[in-house]
Amino acid sequence: MIELDPATHFKLFTLENFLDQRMCREIIAEMIAVAGDPATVYGRDSSGSVDEGIRRAMRNTPSSATVEMVTYKLDECRRAVEEHFGVSLGACEEPQFLRYRVGDFFVAHQDGNTGLMRMDTEARRVSVVIFLNEQSDLPQEDTYCGGSLLFHDWRGGQSSMALPASRKAGTFVAFRSETTHEVTPVTYGERYSIVSWYR
Repeated sequence: MIELDPATHFKLFTLENFLDQRMCREIIAEMIAVAGDPATVYGRDSSGSVDEGIRRAMRNTPSSATVEMVTYKLDECRRAVEEHFGVSLGACEEPQFLRYRVGDFFVAHQDGNTGLMRMDTEARRVSVVIFLNEQSDLPQEDTYCGGSLLFHDWRGGQSSMALPASRKAGTFVAFRSETTHEVTPVTYGERYSIVSWYR
């Protein structure tokens, strides 16, 4: 990997404490308490399908009150995201609550705004990840290892950059939806996050 700052190179927009620690713990507890479904991928059909060769994770949806609270906070943040990226954005999609267990991953992909597909997901302009627990280099309680959010830029011989593992639970990260990114396999613990997309 090259030694560049992904926040600068990929023009990421980040906010610490988008959700406070207590709220992160409560959302994780809700996610653990409900049955989940395998997370889907898009590309072959517009309704999404399960393909564990591309993405292995569970989608565990908490209460409607929690979904509404996160959606409200995303809407409150929209203007700051618009200013950062210099774009006009509409509403965000309903957030997805994701649980990555040991071995789970998502291969390198783009979320939309590429002009390559004629699907509803192509309308996505800015992608968002909210981290609910902390990543660690060494196994520790309530953390996970592996599961890095990795960004790729293959133009002009560039390669890959991961977000630092030191980010806190509750951190919000936004990036252009056409940015190639992946989640590397989780090697310890469970990775909890929320994803959504501004259109």
